[in-house]
Amino acid sequence: MALRVGFGACSAAAPLPTPLPVAVPADRLSFPVPFYHCLQFALPGGRFLINPRKQDLSKRLAGSCQCKLVFPMNDSGLNLSKPVEATARLFNSFAGASGTVQRVKFLPKCSVNTEYLRSRTSFNRRVNLQCLASNAAGTSTASRSSENVVCLNPPVGEESLSGELQKGSPLPFGATAMDGGVNFSVHSNGATAVSLCLFTELDLQKGQVTKEIPLDPIFNRTGNVWHIFLSEVVPNLLYGYRVNGPLALEEGHRYNPRAILVDLYAKAVISRGKYGELGADGNCWPQMAGMVPGFEDEFDWEGDLPPRHQQKDLVIYEMHVRGFTQHSSSKVVYPGTYLGLVEKLGHLKELGVNAIELMPIHEFNELEYYAYNPVMGDHKKNFWGYSTINYFSPMTRYAASGIENCGCEAINEFKLLVREAHKLGIEVLMDVVFNHTAEGNEMGPTISFRGFDNHVYYMIAPKGEFYNYSGCGNTFNCNHPIVRHFIVDCLRYWVTEMHVDGFRFDLASILTRASSLWDRGNVFGRTDMAEDNLTTGTPLSEPPLIDMISNDPVLRGIKLIAEAWDTGGLYQVGSFPHWGVWSEWNGQFRDTVRSFIKGTNGMVGSFASCLCGSPHLYQEGGRKPWHSVNFITAHDGFTLADLVSYNQKHNNANGEGNIDGESHNSSWNCGEEGELVSLPVQRLRQRQLRNFVLALMISQGVPMITMGDEYGHTKGGNNNSYCHDNAINYFRWDKEKADPHGLKRFTDLIIDFRRQSEALGLEDFPTAERLQWHGTSPNIPDWSETSRFVAFTLVDAKKKELYIAFNASHEPVMVSLPDRPGFKWQPVIDTSKIPPYDFLSEDVSDRVTAIAQYKHFLNTNTYPMLSYTSIILVLVLED
Repeated sequence: MALRVGFGACSAAAPLPTPLPVAVPADRLSFPVPFYHCLQFALPGGRFLINPRKQDLSKRLAGSCQCKLVFPMNDSGLNLSKPVEATARLFNSFAGASGTVQRVKFLPKCSVNTEYLRSRTSFNRRVNLQCLASNAAGTSTASRSSENVVCLNPPVGEESLSGELQKGSPLPFGATAMDGGVNFSVHSNGATAVSLCLFTELDLQKGQVTKEIPLDPIFNRTGNVWHIFLSEVVPNLLYGYRVNGPLALEEGHRYNPRAILVDLYAKAVISRGKYGELGADGNCWPQMAGMVPGFEDEFDWEGDLPPRHQQKDLVIYEMHVRGFTQHSSSKVVYPGTYLGLVEKLGHLKELGVNAIELMPIHEFNELEYYAYNPVMGDHKKNFWGYSTINYFSPMTRYAASGIENCGCEAINEFKLLVREAHKLGIEVLMDVVFNHTAEGNEMGPTISFRGFDNHVYYMIAPKGEFYNYSGCGNTFNCNHPIVRHFIVDCLRYWVTEMHVDGFRFDLASILTRASSLWDRGNVFGRTDMAEDNLTTGTPLSEPPLIDMISNDPVLRGIKLIAEAWDTGGLYQVGSFPHWGVWSEWNGQFRDTVRSFIKGTNGMVGSFASCLCGSPHLYQEGGRKPWHSVNFITAHDGFTLADLVSYNQKHNNANGEGNIDGESHNSSWNCGEEGELVSLPVQRLRQRQLRNFVLALMISQGVPMITMGDEYGHTKGGNNNSYCHDNAINYFRWDKEKADPHGLKRFTDLIIDFRRQSEALGLEDFPTAERLQWHGTSPNIPDWSETSRFVAFTLVDAKKKELYIAFNASHEPVMVSLPDRPGFKWQPVIDTSKIPPYDFLSEDVSDRVTAIAQYKHFLNTNTYPMLSYTSIILVLVLED
C-alpha cells in the first residue's frame, strides 16, 4: 500500500498534485492540530465535524488539546459505515499538539479529506490523505509494499477566497457572520469609491492585498453606507478598506486611496504578533487588518452573571494588564497577559477589592513612541496605551495567543478574564479613551477614522487644523450624530459580548463639547438651528452623547465614571452632566487629602468635607457620596510611596531632560529626598503612608487604589512613566510578598474593616444624628486656619460607634475622648505604631497585652497621638 499525505486545496474527488517525498512512519501518521482548531472529515458515507474549539478555554492554563482520531475498524480495514470517533486529552504544553491517526488500515483507492477550518498557518490548509494501491502482480493486499510521502500545495489563490459576491446590507456596521457568508458594511460621507481588501495572514505580513473587490456606488451603497456580502468565505481571512474621495484640507477631507484602512467596527485588529517586536524591515506601523468573523468562534461563559455590586460598596483597583504580571517575580505561566492576570486574581480577592479598572486594553500601538532612550539603554514605548487604534478590538498583544486564529483567541482570553473575575465577585471596568485617537494631528498617520471621514470623526478648524483639547494632537468629535452612535455601539458591544461591568472615560469633559460646525445640525442632529451661535468645542449643558449613554436601555445599570476635565482647561468635577448615573474621579479629594496629610494650613474644613463624601460638590446636584470616586494616586503622577519620598519630580529616565510631567504634586519627602534616608525619616514615611490609606478607606464615597500602592511601589520619583516597559512600571511580586514594613497587611486589614463597617459606605451624606465633630476636646472642633487636627465620631450599626482622628501637625497632642457611659473606647488602629501593632486585628498574638498598654489613658477617656498620626477607636462594653 502506498500512503500519500497532501497539503493543498484539492477536494476528495480531485486528483492529488505531484508529491514531494518525505518519510512518514507507516504505523503513526501525525500532523499539527493547533489548539481549538476545527477538523472536518469527508468520508464515503458522511461528513463528520470534530471541533476542539468548544473545549473550555480556561484549560489553556493547564495545557493544550491533543485530538486522537480513531477510525472504527473491521477485518477488511477502515469501517466506513460508522461515524468517525474523536477523543481529546490535555497535556502540559501550551505551544500546540499533534493529532495522531491511529489503527488505520487504508483500503485501496480510499480517500479521506480533512480541512483545517481555522488553521494558524498563513493560508487555508487542507490535509488530504489518499491511499493508493500498488498492485504488484501475484501479490495480495496484505503483502503490498508501503511508500510514504508528503506533498505541499501553494497557498490559496485569490479566486478561492469566497463564493458569490452579493449586494449586502447596510446594517449592522462592520463585518458580520451571517447564514451563508459574511456581510461587510462601512459608513463614509464623502467617499467617491470604496473597495473591500482581503488578506491572507501571509499576505498581510508582506503588506500586500490578496484580493481587492471594488464596491459598486449604486448596487453596494445605501445612503452613505457601503456594503457587500461574500458567500462561502474561507477561514482565516483579514480585511480592510480602500477609500477614495476629495483631498481638500480646508474642508476637512483627507481621503487617501493609497492607505488600506482598518474598519472602525473590526472586532480584532491584526498586525504584529508579539508585544514590543518590530514589524518587517523595522517598521513600527506595519499594515493592519480586521478579522473576518465566523460562526465557530464560540465561548463558554458557564452561565456568567455580573456581580452587580452597589456602587457605594465598590473598592476599585486601577491596574495595567501587562505591568501586573510582566516582572519575573510574578512566576506566572504567561506573564504580561490576560491569562497572567487570571492567575493573580487571588491577590486582588485577598486584598479585598471588588472592581478592577483596567488601563486601556483597546487595540493600540505600543511602538508609537519607539525611540532609543540613552538614559535607560532601551527603547521608549507607549506603555500606558492611551492612544486607541480601534475601539472594538481587545489589545491582541496582551493575549498569550497573540494574533493566533486571527485574533479570536485574544477575544476569548479577555472573556476568560472577565468570567473568572466575576466568579470571585470582582467587576471589570475599562478605561476608555474616546477623547482622541492614535492618528494624531494633521501630520499623523492615516489608519482608520481619518481615511473614512476626517471631518466627521475629528474636531476640525476652518483651515483644516485639528482642535487639540486632548493634548494628544486631535480631538474626537464626540457629539456629532455619527460619532456618538458609534461610541454607544462600542459600549454596548463590550457590555453584551464581553460582559464588562462599566467604563471610566478618560478626559471625559471632551465628551461634553460641541462638535465641529461643518453644518449646524452636527451639534444636536437638527437642521432648524441656523441662528445658533455655538462654536466648536463649546461645553454643552446637555451633551447629546452623555444623554444617549445615560438613557440607553442596554447600558442601564453599568458603572459610568468620568475623568471630569480635559487639557483644554475645562474642569467639571462636581458639575459634569450626569443624569443621576455618572460618578466622577474626584480630583479635589486627591488634592485636599494630599495637602492636609502633609500638614498644610487651612485645609481642615475641606478635608472634613472630603471625609463626608464631598457634599460641597455633589449634594446640591442631587447626587450621593458614591458619585465621588476618591483617590490619592493614579497611574499618572507619583505613586503613594513616592508621594512621601520626593518633593520634586525625577523624570530623567524618560530621556526628556525632566521637563515632562506635572511639577505641582502636593508631595512631601518627610525631610530628605529620595530612597536612601535616615531611620527617623523612614519611620515618618511609613506613618504617612498609613495616614493616606486610612483617609481613603474611611471617607464616604468609592475608594480607588492604584496597582502597587498596597506594598509601597516606587518609580524613583518619576511621575510620568508612560514610556517605560520595564521595572519602573512592573508590579513587584517579590516585594509584595516580603512586605518588610507591613504596609500590605495594613491595607488588607483596613479594606476589610471598611467592608465590615456599616457607616463607612453610606447611601447618603452623613447627618448630625450619625456624625459629630470633635477637636482635641469632645464636641469642640477647631476649624481655624492654623488647625491641623480633625476628629469625629460615627455611629455604626455593626460596631456601635467609631472614633477617628487625624493629627497632621508636627507636634503630638493629648486627645480627650467623648464619654459614653457603660462603654469604653478600644484601640484598633494607630499609625504611629510598628506592625503588627499599627492594626490590632484578632490575629495579633499579644493583642490583649498591646491593648492593655493604653488602659491607663483610656480609663480617663484620653489618648496620646504622636505627630503625623491617625487613629481609629471602637466603642465596646465596659468589663
